[in-house]
Amino acid sequence: MNPHPLRIDVVKFNGTNNFGMWRCEVMAALTTSNLEDTLRLEKKRNSTTEEDWDKMNRTACGLIRSCLTQDIKYNVLHETSARQLWEILEKKYLTKCIESRLQLKSKLYSFQMKKGCSINEHLNRYTKLLIDLVNVDVEVDEEDKAVILLNSPPVEEYETFTLTLINDRKSLNYNEVSAALANYDTRRQDRLSSLTSTSAEALAVRGRGSIGRAKVNVRDRSPGQILEI
Repeated sequence: MNPHPLRIDVVKFNGTNNFGMWRCEVMAALTTSNLEDTLRLEKKRNSTTEEDWDKMNRTACGLIRSCLTQDIKYNVLHETSARQLWEILEKKYLTKCIESRLQLKSKLYSFQMKKGCSINEHLNRYTKLLIDLVNVDVEVDEEDKAVILLNSPPVEEYETFTLTLINDRKSLNYNEVSAALANYDTRRQDRLSSLTSTSAEALAVRGRGSIGRAKVNVRDRSPGQILEI
């Protein structure tokens, strides 16, 4: 047991930020410091002495409190049992976490690409939503993740891509759909850039031709003739 747990880069919990995310990060820190037993076990292992168990709990409590803002810390200031401290926080803030879970699930099943948003931004939003769901103990089926993502871009722009990808398929993989969507958008942007460039060149050529014809008309007109362009 390491009596001096590692300091971790965790945003302090203030009662309003994501409790699920915070809980996962703190648990990871306790595990790194070999202190996870203080939360998982109701009593010490037979191989652990009372003195060591007390030290583990004090150390774990200190680490947990270091990840709380001052206002939240007052609620557990005198706790010496890491498990009891943890249960106090869960009892107070897990209800909010459950409400958040319902809101996140609603966002998942209505997830759509925002107007003017790039595919990379869209994928980042979706990844963050999935991570937030994991942090409130919601596991989304791999194929459901893929189908929701596949149906999220505008139909008028991505219908062909969607139909091509699912044609003759028996299953879908989220990572595969994510990569395919990013690649398709890159090719689509390249085609649009190419068309724009070609149109610009064509306009430039027509412009040069008009100027050339105008010069010819100027040279060929008779004295006193009105110039027409």
